Amino acid sequence: MSVIKGTVIKRVGSVSVGALVLLTTLTGCGSASDRKAGSTAQGRASAGSSVLATPSGPLPGAETPPPIVLQQISAAWARRDSGYVPRTRHLNPGGAPKYTNRLFLESSPYLRQHAHNPVNWYPWSDEAFETARRLHRPVLLSVGYSTCHWCHVMEEESFEDEEIARYLNENYVAIKVDREERSDIDAVYMRAVQMLTGGGGWPMTVWLTPDRKPYYGGTYFPARDGDRGAGVGFLTLLRKLRQAYDEQPQKVAQTAEQIAQGIQAAVAGASADSPPDSSGLDAALQNYKSQFDSVNGGLNRAPKFPSSLPIRFLLHAYHRTGDEKALTMARLTLRKMAAGGICDQVGGGFHRYSTDGKWLVPHFEKMLYDNALLTMAYLDGWQVTADSSFSGVAEDILRYVQRDMTAPDGAFYSATDADSPSPEGKREEGRFFTWTPSELEAVLGPKRARVVERYFGVTLQGNFEGRNILSVAQTAAETARSLGLSPVDLRRAIAEAREDLYVARARRARPLRDEKIIAAWNGLMISAHARAALALGKPEYARRAERAAEFVLTRMRRDGELYRSFKDGQARHAGYLDDYAFMIAGLLDLYEATSNSRWLAEAIALDKVLDRLFEDQANGGYFLTGATHERLLAREKPAYDGAEPSGNSVEALNLQRLAEFTGNDRYRVRAERTLRAFGRTLESSPTTLSEMLLAVDFRMDAPKEVVIVTRNTREEGHSLLTKFRSMYLPNRILVVAVEGHDLSDQAKLVPLLEGKVALGGQPTAYVCERGACKLPTRDPEVFARQLGGARGAARSPAGRGR
Repeated sequence: MSVIKGTVIKRVGSVSVGALVLLTTLTGCGSASDRKAGSTAQGRASAGSSVLATPSGPLPGAETPPPIVLQQISAAWARRDSGYVPRTRHLNPGGAPKYTNRLFLESSPYLRQHAHNPVNWYPWSDEAFETARRLHRPVLLSVGYSTCHWCHVMEEESFEDEEIARYLNENYVAIKVDREERSDIDAVYMRAVQMLTGGGGWPMTVWLTPDRKPYYGGTYFPARDGDRGAGVGFLTLLRKLRQAYDEQPQKVAQTAEQIAQGIQAAVAGASADSPPDSSGLDAALQNYKSQFDSVNGGLNRAPKFPSSLPIRFLLHAYHRTGDEKALTMARLTLRKMAAGGICDQVGGGFHRYSTDGKWLVPHFEKMLYDNALLTMAYLDGWQVTADSSFSGVAEDILRYVQRDMTAPDGAFYSATDADSPSPEGKREEGRFFTWTPSELEAVLGPKRARVVERYFGVTLQGNFEGRNILSVAQTAAETARSLGLSPVDLRRAIAEAREDLYVARARRARPLRDEKIIAAWNGLMISAHARAALALGKPEYARRAERAAEFVLTRMRRDGELYRSFKDGQARHAGYLDDYAFMIAGLLDLYEATSNSRWLAEAIALDKVLDRLFEDQANGGYFLTGATHERLLAREKPAYDGAEPSGNSVEALNLQRLAEFTGNDRYRVRAERTLRAFGRTLESSPTTLSEMLLAVDFRMDAPKEVVIVTRNTREEGHSLLTKFRSMYLPNRILVVAVEGHDLSDQAKLVPLLEGKVALGGQPTAYVCERGACKLPTRDPEVFARQLGGARGAARSPAGRGR
């Protein structure tokens, strides 16, 4: 969250886009023209108001919607679930909503959350902007997502406020967007907010002209002057910016045009003359070292996001250079996060981020993509260090996903909320996840509760609003000694207590779960499950990944093209770059975990669509939106790895893996073009593309091409695969094939398999680099030496280039 206080001036080109706000401060709020506009709009609404949808009444100050919209809302109300509870404080006697707007017709859980606000919300549509032109009004664009805590705060303070809603309805056309469904809209207007304020976040609030150009913006705004210490509140801003729109139309148009041009210039980027080398890898490592929190792990700042210090990059760096500091940073951060309150110590999985520097107090929402990325980080940490607690964390995450985030058809839900109802019915952040000593004792009994309280640092006063966020206060050995237990007995007691607490907690009012299926995030979680199946030798994880892959490829794809989201039986919105890139990565991981050539073939097919629809043919790399997508102010080309990696970063590695699997050099050429397209960013600020650095590392290495051939089943290669799993090999491909039909089928896609046999009918390994193979071996120890030595062994840089 970024709270805007006062006027923030940033420059787009040579003109201050903050000048508009400075001009609006020259006139007072509620001028004669402002009051006149409001009274006229109110008169229009009063004259033509009617019931929107049984049993709702007219929205304050709003025009009556067309009859077809009223009919659609009435029909949707009639079809509502029997247990439907309107999310609003404005209720008629009997519990029916006082207001209903167009968002009731949408499938997005976030948009549906606002369906009973008194605000006359529109979804993003031509209708909304045509209405703004017809009424000569500016547009208020609000962007957020269903599990965003501060989005809920702004809703409660401003969008549920009837005075603010009336002013909005009389003076603006209000549009609500789910950033998770429409990441293209979010990306473009977030650029504008960052230009205006120097930061960004959600909720995002942007003032637009009817031609969709922004002229002011920010994130969360308190409702009124003085609220939460703000000098200028949301209602005042609405009045001033409407006044400026009416009284200074040329200035507004000039500012909007300058911001639009700035957005277009920002997304254009500049390619480098040659592909990046290892200098960016070295610079990024030094940058992370200089900002590292040597006590708590992560970067030395608060709040702390798991994604702010990319663990996988540090482990790659250790593998590449043998730099022990890189390993120390990764290991400490993994340990501290797993022990902190950011990790759900009862149910598994991680919350979005920690508000403090110690990983203790989180914002309690849980995102599917965070947990997928953290699963992969903990698996890598286990392979490098042999620390079984890391693999345990990864399995805890996947167990959480299985129990709480998996749809009946096998796909993965998107997120859960930070807030949940208290016993008194009030929504409270973190209520579901926190405990008092008496609650623990009621579930566990006094003796077992004492063990849990000591292990998780529970106190009478609590550490969060009088309640306790569970975190591991001491090492297991220290806690065991203080309680007179053996470490084994302590671990058993905690494991049993966690299950009992999970069952008891499940009886509480749960946080809202966003049950839309996002293709990109499912791709990440497919990768997480597939990598766990391979690394841990547990095929059940691969089976879960296959169910999710089947769902996305059959229910969220039409004519070969992916759709972004799935909800209420429908796939919606054309897929974005990250939907394709993340799904391709997941399918490649699934192929390595299962040897099922279908998944490799599906990855190749999706890449063909990506190449056709998304490539920047002039400069290399890939646009966020496809060639047939709605045209916005600019066509974003993602160049930032934040909470989620960018589609370009993931695709840069996908292409290199596909080149290794297929031997098709065109994949390598496309990868080189992609890396070159972001070369200047990788040189000047490499940590902003931390995931792309993994693709650079792959390019600088000599990736191992590992083939295992068995006689009858994949399982026959157990001893060789066990050795392979025990080693950290970040830059490699793996192909396991069974002689006969399976091998010949895979060989059509993977030429590397040609001529490979199970010598003497025994499982045989082939380790190759750039197509040149070492002598085949059936000996696991020889195989390990060919792969590169013992677990986590540092090695000298290969200095490879192509």
